[in-house]
This record gives sequence, C-alpha cells and structure tokens, in this order.
Amino acid sequence: MLIDISQEVFSCRVFPGDPAPKRERLQSLERGDACNLTAFSMCAHNGTHIDAPLHFLEEGRAVDTLGLDPFVGACFVVRHRGAVTAGDARRFLDRAGGCSRLLIAGDAQVTAESARELAAAKLKLLGVESQTVGPEAAPAEVHRILLGAGTVILEGAVLTGVAEGPYFLSAAPLNLGGCDGAPCRAYLMDQP
Repeated sequence: MLIDISQEVFSCRVFPGDPAPKRERLQSLERGDACNLTAFSMCAHNGTHIDAPLHFLEEGRAVDTLGLDPFVGACFVVRHRGAVTAGDARRFLDRAGGCSRLLIAGDAQVTAESARELAAAKLKLLGVESQTVGPEAAPAEVHRILLGAGTVILEGAVLTGVAEGPYFLSAAPLNLGGCDGAPCRAYLMDQP
C-alpha cells in the first residue's frame, strides 16, 4: 500500500517569514485558449521539502549534488510528542535496527543533544512533520549538526495516521541546481 506523506503545495503550512506558494493561470480552456497553463512561484522550503547542507552550511552541498540515495529506501517511523532528548534518540535508533532513514511522527522538536546522537549514527535522512527540524525559534544549531554530519532533512511530512514501524520511503527532491532545498512528493510503501 502507498501512503502519501506530502502536503498539497498551495494550501501547505509555511515557515514564519517564508513566502507562501502562489499560482497564476496563464492560459485557460474556459477563456478559449488552446490549453490550460499554470505558472507558480514558491520558496524551496514550502510544504513537504528537503534541506540540503547548503541551507545552513556555507560550503554545504546543493540539492542537485546529493543524488537519490538519501531520499529513497528503507526507513523507520517512530512517534513522539515534545522535545526529543538524547535518550529518546537512542531509543529511536534501537527500534530502527540500523535503518539509515528515520521519520519522527507527531509534534516533535529535535534538540541539539538528540541531533548529536542522530548525527553520530550516520543517518542518511531524518524527517519530521514540522516545517523545521529544530525548535522554530532557533533552528540553526540542530540543522548545522545534522547537515554537517551528512544527514539530509525532510520537513513538512504528513504522518498523521501512519503507524510506527518499517517502510520504504521515496522523497526524491526536484533537481534544482545550486539550491539549498527542494520540494518533494514523499510517500511510504508498506514493507512486506
């Protein structure tokens, strides 16, 4: 079974201060044009998206240099509410059994201490439901810890109703050359 974990872009949650996505109908069958044609603009970090190292690291890699491996493969979903402690992070990693992609469902805030635990585990990807992986008021430290260790970040995932456990994840970002992040159409597939 496929489980869509992506936000709809034009109605998505937007991080405070980021521009909201906008669309414009350039051509319309209703108006007599040959086709419907839509233009849109958005921040690379709107909706369900990934953060590349360039987002917080001066010499970090851009989206187009990351390849697909971090975004596609086995993952493990855990559920948590509130601040994620170092002990919580160790428990998540134990439950994931060595899986290199971890999604945290629920209203969870990754702390610097838990980010250090997760970074030490050499995760390929860490995903959260929030529009930022760290505390909204001060997300930089958590981002720098994870991205500096080579862990890419998936933010804005929709994990309501997703049970804890193993899945196959596809969250490939748009191939945006030189960008610090990119939207993605993320989904989970049940593991047999």
